[in-house]
Amino acid sequence: MSTAMPVTVPARECAPGGTLEGPARRVEAHLAVFLRGRTEHWEREDFGLRALHDVLRDFVLTGGKRLRPAFCHWGHVGAGGDPDDPDAVTAGAGFELLHAFALLHDDVMDGSASRRGRPAAHVALAVEHAQCGWNGESRRFGEGLAVLLGDLAFAYADVLVRDLDPAARAVWTDLRVELTMGQYLDVTGAARRDRDLVRARRVARFKSGLYTVERPLHLGAALAGRLDDLAPTYTAYGRPLGEAFQLRDDLLGVFGDTATTGKPVGDDLREGKPTLLLALATRRCPVGGRPLLARVGRDDLRDDEIDDLRTLFEDCGARGAVEVAIERRVERALGVLRAAPIVDEARDALHELALAAAWRER
Repeated sequence: MSTAMPVTVPARECAPGGTLEGPARRVEAHLAVFLRGRTEHWEREDFGLRALHDVLRDFVLTGGKRLRPAFCHWGHVGAGGDPDDPDAVTAGAGFELLHAFALLHDDVMDGSASRRGRPAAHVALAVEHAQCGWNGESRRFGEGLAVLLGDLAFAYADVLVRDLDPAARAVWTDLRVELTMGQYLDVTGAARRDRDLVRARRVARFKSGLYTVERPLHLGAALAGRLDDLAPTYTAYGRPLGEAFQLRDDLLGVFGDTATTGKPVGDDLREGKPTLLLALATRRCPVGGRPLLARVGRDDLRDDEIDDLRTLFEDCGARGAVEVAIERRVERALGVLRAAPIVDEARDALHELALAAAWRER
């Protein structure tokens, strides 16, 4: 019988078109023009460089939730900024390229086979290498080019935001460093088989939470000239919500549907990711389940063992506790939002985005 804590879940709704899709469409149009210009420039130098840009353009413009541009947009509007400010669109495009960099590198570091329902970039490139009969090892070729693609996305993100207001650039610098620190904690935590609750929360904050919610809000406020007075409010809203976003991501990595998430379910367990779910399970696991839990972090972890681990996480209450943690963080964020000194339209939009981020299915 499951001992998971009961969870009262608020209404789960996706952000409507005007809240998420409106900013996303403008950002995608900007990215399409920018990347087409970069492609045309570099193919004049060497036509072979077009292929590199084609892969990057396809990766960036196909799929993705566009949450970061949405938080940047509504953070800007909430601060009294012009909803049609081209700088906010440019910043949103920069966030998408930075996110592409993170995903491309993350898939190589984790050895992930798929992304967004398609072969991961390093896998597809390795297959191309093998099919063409090129010299060298296909795996190394695919991983090497995927790293270069990530580097290119990182560089182009900087190109996009280089002319923004100095305050916005300062936020940008901070978030790039924070993202790197989060990835480091994630990789080393898995290698060390870290199961510490405090560190798990820290990984959730730095790996994804800060650059998904809090920093986009800060950058939007900076573009409107209100970073100094709104940063505390946006932090109080964005930090718990960003952690909730990552905690949901951790649950989807174990309990999600691959057809919906587009990523292999169970890979986080094979990697031994230092998640709050795993830290809680380690504390709550009964003696009989410890040999199974000790298998987490093994690349030969079988599918049936992953099924058994899901049951273990349910029965010991770890999954329920993470759901409670998500709910409490969202409630904290929404409590801040109700009293936030921002434009009412943005308040409504940020409420909807909070629910979409914390209770998504992919």
